[in-house]
Formats: sequence, structure tokens, C-alpha cells
Amino acid sequence: MTNFVWRILTQPCACISSVAMPGGIAPSVLLLVEGRGICMMSTAWRDKQEHHLINFIGAFLAANLYRLNFLSISPDFIFNNGGLSVAFIFETSWDRGNAAAVFSRVNALKRQFKNLYVVVSVPTVEQIESFNQSYFKYGMELGSPTFVSVNDPEMGFEMMLKIAHARGVCKQQDISSTMRNEREQAVQCMDAYVRVLTSIPGIDDHDANMLAQAIGSIEAIAKASESSILENTDLSRDKAETIVRFFRDPQFYLSPKIN
Repeated sequence: MTNFVWRILTQPCACISSVAMPGGIAPSVLLLVEGRGICMMSTAWRDKQEHHLINFIGAFLAANLYRLNFLSISPDFIFNNGGLSVAFIFETSWDRGNAAAVFSRVNALKRQFKNLYVVVSVPTVEQIESFNQSYFKYGMELGSPTFVSVNDPEMGFEMMLKIAHARGVCKQQDISSTMRNEREQAVQCMDAYVRVLTSIPGIDDHDANMLAQAIGSIEAIAKASESSILENTDLSRDKAETIVRFFRDPQFYLSPKIN
């Protein structure tokens, strides 16, 4: 169970298969449903959404035995499962023009909620690139809070419920301490990863984090072509060439770097 929960919480882009839901279920009906947990939805967030998304959310919660309440709350959603509350900011369509407001809100809410996640729908390549650029522009710290990118709002809500349920199970089974240890190890591994990549001349922390998201492990980066690095990151051609030479050209990586 530990590995499953950790995978859910640390691999936010993992796909969850869609579940067919009956249409046209009014959210107010769900107030009478007794279930395994409670979902609190912000009335301000609800009023900005399309009716079909609200109906999907209501049906999905009902199918999973969650009770839905509409409240005036600062996050978009709060789930209570197993005695643990998990808050979410849910951006159903990424808009570059709204980036400053989004990240300002993230910084404000992460000081108020210990368990906060940000779910962002980025269905196009352009939106993904825009979001990645904004993430670093506004100085977000990896994992504080965790950002979850998805293809569409329906997938985003499914992921939210999955995360909230997994966190509730962790609370009930008292495995949080184990997860903290695993997370600390993961952070240490990430620190080592960044140190290795920033040892390459001209590569900084931003470049290392971009390579981690777009390419993956150091082994994968070592095997990546210059064109692959250019297509999947915002690194310059000179930096991509330097990375390829660093891993493949003995005359480069064995030569002294300090004058």
C-alpha cells in the first residue's frame, strides 16, 4: 500500500482511466448521501464553471460515496477523508494572463493549509510551455506545494479525489512517518541530481529542474540527443550541445574546467 500511495503523491502526471458517470445528476441531491468522506466545494469556484463539469463532479462523488457541500472557502476544494483535510486549488484552464494572480494565491494558501495541492489543466503544448515558464518565473519551490498537471478538468477532479483518498488512507494506517522518510530520501536524491547536472559548465538550477521534468533521469539525459533536449526544454542550443558533449566527448568531460 505504501508504494501505491507514494506513487500517487509523487507522480502527478500519471493517467487515471475515466469512469463513465450517469449524466444530469443535480449536486444538491448529494447532500443526502452518507459516504466515506466529505468534499467541500467553493461556491465562488462553482459559479465560474460550466454546468456539465459540476454535474460530472457530483456524479463522480456520488459513485465514490462522498458527500458534497457548497461553502464559502478560500481554496477551491477541501476533502476530508479519514480525519485528514486536504485542500486544492483547481485551475480548469491555464491562462498565461492570469499567472500572477494564480501564483500569488498559491503562496497565500500554502501558508494556511498544510496539505495543499494545485491541479492545473494544460491540454495543449503551448499551455504546458506557458505553465512551465510561469512556474519558474514566479519562484515556486518544487513540492511546496505539489502541482499536478492534467489533460482536462475531468481528469483533474479524478486525480484530486485519488490524492485525497490516498492521504486519508495514510492517516488511517499511520504510515505518514514512513512516507516522510521516503520523501526526505527523494528530496536528497533530487538534491544530488541537481548537483550533478549543475556541475556541467553553464547549467543552472532552472536548467536542471527543466531537464528533470522533460527528460528524466541522468541516464536518460546522457542518452538524449541535442534535438531531443531542444524539443522538450527551453534550453538554448549551446547548452544542449554542452550537455551532449559532457556525457559523450571524453576530451570535454576529462579536460580541466578550472583555469
